[in-house]
Order: sequence, then C-alpha cells, then structure tokens
Amino acid sequence: MGKVLAICQMGGEFIQNKDGTLTYSGGEAHAVDIERDMALDELRNEISGMFNCNMEAYSIKYFLPNNKKTAITVSNDKDLKRMVDFHANSDTTDIYIMKKAENRVIRSVVADSDTTTDMTTTILATVDGSSKRRRVSVDWANLITGVGQVFESPKAFRDTLHKYAVANKFTYKFVKNDTTRVTAECTAEDCPWRIHASKSPAKKEFMIKKMSDEHTCGKEMKRGHRLASQRWVASVIKEKLRDSPNYKPKDIATDLEKEYGLSLNYSQAWRGKFIAKKELYNSLEEASGQLPWFISRIHETNPGSIATMDAPEGSKCRFFVAFRASLEGFEHGCRPLLFLDAITSKSTRHWRLLVATAVDGEGEIFPVAFTVVENDSLENWRWFLEQLKSTLSSSRAITFVCNGQNGLLEEIPLVFEEYGYPGYCVNQLIEDFTAQLDEEWTQEVKNDMVDHLRHAIYALKAEEFNQCLDNIKAQSEEVYQWLMETKPERWSDAYFKGLRYGQYSSNAVEIFTDWVSTRYELSVVQMVDLVRCKIMEMMYTRRETSNGWTDLLTPSANRKVQEHMNRARTLDVVCSAGDVFEVRDDSVNNVVNVETWECSCRRWQVDGLPCMHALAVFERTDRGVYDYCSKYFTAECYRLAYSSSINPIPDVGQPIACSSELIHSSVTPPTRTRRMAGRPKEKPADPRISIKRSNRCSKCKVYGHNKATCKMPAQMDI
Repeated sequence: MGKVLAICQMGGEFIQNKDGTLTYSGGEAHAVDIERDMALDELRNEISGMFNCNMEAYSIKYFLPNNKKTAITVSNDKDLKRMVDFHANSDTTDIYIMKKAENRVIRSVVADSDTTTDMTTTILATVDGSSKRRRVSVDWANLITGVGQVFESPKAFRDTLHKYAVANKFTYKFVKNDTTRVTAECTAEDCPWRIHASKSPAKKEFMIKKMSDEHTCGKEMKRGHRLASQRWVASVIKEKLRDSPNYKPKDIATDLEKEYGLSLNYSQAWRGKFIAKKELYNSLEEASGQLPWFISRIHETNPGSIATMDAPEGSKCRFFVAFRASLEGFEHGCRPLLFLDAITSKSTRHWRLLVATAVDGEGEIFPVAFTVVENDSLENWRWFLEQLKSTLSSSRAITFVCNGQNGLLEEIPLVFEEYGYPGYCVNQLIEDFTAQLDEEWTQEVKNDMVDHLRHAIYALKAEEFNQCLDNIKAQSEEVYQWLMETKPERWSDAYFKGLRYGQYSSNAVEIFTDWVSTRYELSVVQMVDLVRCKIMEMMYTRRETSNGWTDLLTPSANRKVQEHMNRARTLDVVCSAGDVFEVRDDSVNNVVNVETWECSCRRWQVDGLPCMHALAVFERTDRGVYDYCSKYFTAECYRLAYSSSINPIPDVGQPIACSSELIHSSVTPPTRTRRMAGRPKEKPADPRISIKRSNRCSKCKVYGHNKATCKMPAQMDI
C-alpha cells in the first residue's frame, strides 16, 4: 500500500492489564498519513505542529500487530519504514507520543485488587502465572539494531554501547574515539565483533556505518562485568541516592543484581556510592557556603567587577565572573570580537568552564568573562550569554566565534539581537568538514578538498568563493550540500557579516586548560581564583612589556604593514579625482577610496590594516600610513587594554565562617557521612625527608665512619 493512517495519541498513560498487555488511557489524538518514504524528521515536525510541543523531549512508540505487551520505539527512518510495512494490511495504526523521561512509567493493575500502583524503572510482568521482576538490562540487549541506526551525539552512542555490552555480557575497547567517529571491538582475542559509527553526511546525527555482530568469545563472566566500573555504578545509582541518602551498599548490590544481572560485592557497591555522593554533594555544599562568601570578597577587593551565582532547581550552581579590569580592557582596548569556548580538564571533571575571550592588538587572547557550570548545555550557554550581555556597557556590535555545538550559533542573535554576529570557528569547520569526506577517497583527494575549503574561507570576493565551492561540488554533491547548510556567511570572508580583523580562531582552550590543569581536583572557588591569578599575572606582564614599545603600532601589526609596503612599492598608482585612486596589480585594476578606507580587493576592510594597494597610494601621496590603521592595532589601544589591574584576594583558601546574610542560595548541603570504622590508612613516610643518624668513630671521635674503617694510625703505647 505504501502508506498508513496513524492515530497519534499524546498526554495519556499506559496501563498494564492482568494478562501483561498494555492499554493506553487518556490524552488527545490526531490523525496523520504516514508514507513509506517519509523521513522521521518530517513526521516529528508534523507531530510537533499538531500538539504544539518540542519533539526533542519525546519519543514515538507503536505496537506490533497482535502484540500489545511490548511498545516499539521509532528512532530512525528505517524504523519508520518497518512500522509502515508491519501495518500494510491495516487501515489504521496507533502511535504514542511519550516523554523520554516517562517512557518507563507504566501503571500496573495488580491481580485481585482494585488499586493501582505507579512503577518506574522495573515492570511487573506475568510469566507462567507468577509475578516476577523483569531486569532492566533485558531491554538493553537490543538497544543497538545495526547499520543505519542514528544517535544524537557520540556520547549518546557510547552510552548506548555501554548498556548493550552490559546486557550481552561482553567487554569492548575503543580503537577510535573522538567527536566525529567511534570504533570499538571486542576485547576477546580473535573475536570478530566490531562496530564503527561516525557523523552522517548531513552532520545532524551520529550513525552506525559498519557492524560485525558475531561473537565467538562466549559470555564475559558469571559473577560480574568489567564494564560495571565504580563510576558506572555511581552514574546508575546517583538519582536514587539523591532521593534516598541512606541508600545502603548492600541494597545497591541487591538492586543491581535484580535490575542489571550484575553481582557486585559490598566493597564495589560502597565505592560506587562514595563516588556518587561526592559528585552530588561536595559541589552543592561548597556552593551553599563558600561561593556567596567568595562573591562578596570579589566585590570588596575588585570594585566594579561582576560576580553572581544561580541555582536552578535540580541542578548544580552556576557561577559567573567578569572582573572590572577585563571589562574595561575589552571596552577600550580590544576589537569587538569574542570567542566562546567550553573548557574541560581532569582536575575539573565535575564542572565545565565557559569562557568569552577577546583578542588584543598582538593577536593574543584577552579573557573577558567566564562561568562555571555543570555542563555545556544550551541552557547554560544561554544563561552565560545573558549575564555577558548585561555586563557589557556599550552597545557596539560584537562578532561571536564558536565551534557551532549545541545550537550556540542560533542562540547568539536571539540574546544579543542586532548587536551580535555569529561566526563559525575556522579550525572547527575544517575538522567537521574533514569528517564528512568519504573514507574510501585517497589522501590526495581529501587534501585537495580541504584546500578548496581553505581557499573558500579566505576568498575575499564572491567570484573566488563560488569557484572554490564548484570544485567541492564536482567531487561530492553531499559534501557540498553539508557545507552550504553551515551557512557561508558565518565563516567566509566573502560573505561574513561581522568583523574578525583577520582573526579566525583562538587558542583559549589550550591556555585555560593549561591554567586549571593540576594533579588534584579543584573546587569551584579554587578554580576561579586560580584563573584570576593567571589573568592578573598575564595583564601585569603584558603591560610591562608594552611600556618598552616605541612604534605607533603593535609589533605584529607593524610587521604586517612593512611586509605589504615592500610589495606596494612595485605597484603603479593612477591618480583620479578626490580621494579615489586606481592601482594596477598584475594586470588587475584595483580601486582605492582613501576617504571610506576601502579597496576593491577588500583586504583593507576585512583585516583592518591597509592593503598593499592602499599603501601604494599613501606612498605616492605622502599620506601617513598609521592614520589609516584600525585603532585596535595601535600601541596606545593595547596599553589601554591592560591599563587596569586585577587586585589580589588575600584570604582565599583560609577557613571561613559565612554569615546568614551571605547564604542566599536555595541549595541546602547534605550532612556529612560518618567516618568509616577502623584505623585510617597511613601514607608511608616520604624517604626524601627521613633523617639518618650518622656514625661516630669511637677511635678518632669523627662522624661519618666507624672504628673498623677508620684510617687514623693507631697510637703507640709508651
């Protein structure tokens, strides 16, 4: 038939009958035609319009014919086609729109009782007339269906693979594991099981490309599983521990056996609980105590600085900091360009550092503001941008450059409106573009494609840009379409709407990661103060360095102008009326307008420094070169950026006693757990500080040797 009439139901709940079948009750319903070649995204959009909801938070389920016990999830286009094929002989079919967080919530009708019981995570199912608990891991055994299955992100794929391996009792190792591709294989020797997933051509979803689903290794082990690490146990029990702080290790081991088929001893369960409690409570305790005090100290020691915190319900605190010296330096000495990055390091694995960095006249990063959050979700980015907007005093247009993750490029104009121009980080664009290239292409072809992209990025005119894209299109229509979907006006010089002044990427991630990388885990206060000290030292060093400059431009800008000047002296200048000149360059005539600071080559407008054609005009007409350079490249502007200082906060790290007025956070820290029984383990003494007693010779009374090795001759008895 090729299509089926689907009755979409939403807002109700599943009720489990005595015979194990499921019945959907309540909610509202709409009808929609589903054709066999319809894409899942198209169906999601139609459902979203019917019910006025965001389908990212919902999943689509249906029942197989003659099977009302198991609801099947539609997760990709293949699943949707299978659903249409299964109901090809039916006039209609029912599909259910369920919240992802509620997919496992089912009301079960208990035998011989009129009451109902709400159940989550586990389901009561009738097997051979007796009521037994069904393991959650049973559902994980079929989480991975094969080639073509899509996931929202590499992390979602890794999480699914982990559950799949636990349910099927085997272990795996990663062969490749990054942001664009994941390859894993079974750890057993000579076992052929292997899976590979990478970004789809449209770069919207993460897709399984290859999979060898055969195992020759047998089951991993009977009493446990190597994938059930302490951190994995912590992630599984964390939410339950939040609701039940007295969750005992013995009960944890029992529940994991029932729900996941994994047998853990008491020690393993205890360590998992310890990690979970640390992740849940340590940061909340600090946020409710030290952070309010730290905010007040920032305001006292650095007047005019902005420091604020927010505690969303059910999430960790968010902490925003922007020092007055950084804000004034950005306003008066840096170009209106901000790079947005998320920083993660081993010493801050429970937190993410979201940073906004500008660029000074030397092309080096200038930290403006940063925030500490639980993760780099779009909600946390939005909160950071809102705080940043309220912090910046001027209304000048600002260009924001980021890696395009989590929908951040779309969020920037929503927050800053007409004053914010989103830009795609060039390094990230090239990395994402490389991931789209066919793996079967030769390395030479791949290099040519990347070269075409680079030329397209730096092409100043539309004709040059279009030629580069035609070369890419000739090789691959899919890659060309993906590139056009990234919106060239966000990364190409030919169409870019903002101003980057020749700065296409930033090394802020490397610098901040180096700043906060320590051998021990940092608290939020320690991390923020460590960053403050690094910025304070950086501003002092650069201010002292700039005091020795004698040129009007910064050293790097001065070198660029001199390089262009050497070439400019070989060009022919034809004078015209007023401030308009014609400059001949390799048989190409370029028009320079001195009054508007424009050249037809567009290099002057893009970089902010005069191009060689403009320099040729200045040389011919005896004009001052430095009068036509952007102020952001002058030494004076550079010194303004670093004219203010960040003041020390001397009592950070000392014991504090927060007054009740400072504890304004709604987060209440949990009580500390009791110290474990028994004598605490002691660390062995450091051999470097051990004291060794010197020997003293009983013969000569000198230290350092004994009587047997003494070299003093024996005295003769008289």
